[in-house]
Amino acid sequence: MRRRLDGVLLLDTPVGPSSSAVLQAVKRLLEAEKAGHAGTLDPLASGLLPLLFGEATKFAQFGLDSIKEYRAQVRLGVSTDTGDAEGQVLERRPAEVAETGLERALARFRGAIEQVPPMYSALKHGGRPLYALARAGQTVERAARHVMVHELELLEHAGDVLHLRIKCSKGTYVRQLAVDLGLALGTVAHLEGLRRTAVGGFRLAQAVTLDDLQALGEGARRAWLLPPDSLLGDLPRLDLPDELAQRFLNGQAVALAALSQGPCRVYGKAGVLLGVGEGGPGDELRPARLVARA
Repeated sequence: MRRRLDGVLLLDTPVGPSSSAVLQAVKRLLEAEKAGHAGTLDPLASGLLPLLFGEATKFAQFGLDSIKEYRAQVRLGVSTDTGDAEGQVLERRPAEVAETGLERALARFRGAIEQVPPMYSALKHGGRPLYALARAGQTVERAARHVMVHELELLEHAGDVLHLRIKCSKGTYVRQLAVDLGLALGTVAHLEGLRRTAVGGFRLAQAVTLDDLQALGEGARRAWLLPPDSLLGDLPRLDLPDELAQRFLNGQAVALAALSQGPCRVYGKAGVLLGVGEGGPGDELRPARLVARA
């Protein structure tokens, strides 16, 4: 029997299954009515995947917009058609890289950069995903996109493999970063392994594995749920008195003096989350996402 559950579950996903398959497995375990996830992981990747249930799905955009952190293994000297270890080998080149040259190359990919999305991606061209075109042997021109690499650190250089820590904005393709880094080093490269260690304020150490979740009883599984507003920690908080809280819940804008513009998390009596509001001109707070009362 499906039930309403509201919250966020942090899952340490394994290599192999898709994010959608993992979500459906956890949804069945929790017998939840409504579920989604904040950002996908490729089957090659493992690590942190925030799963959203019930009212928390209304705040998915805040999870998707969060800065993400990864541990990546980049194999130098070998390129593949997908840019990762799942693809077919296209080319092999020597990969003798000096440490000084490696640091100069890494520096080129820190900060605001332009990145051309890979053909094997879910972006669409003419209504079709790029990966579908790539599988049909087609290549189309893709416009470069602005992304931000906040941190790019070399953890280890072992033979032809680079172990990197990457902290980047949404929309950054780590596979493409590996490919571009190889070219900057005068060779070729592909992404050999990837593990997501953080999404916004969430850390991998807070997550539960699917196997461990399956081994728990019903109540212990639900105990892993964080409240929906755990997705909203980066937004300023606003508490409304009862009268204004009721108007806000009814979808009406409320007037508040000295209200800053932009989104904020809004609470009512006893610290109950009402939703997300948007401050605008005229010191007015407009409902953007409202939590349905149970």
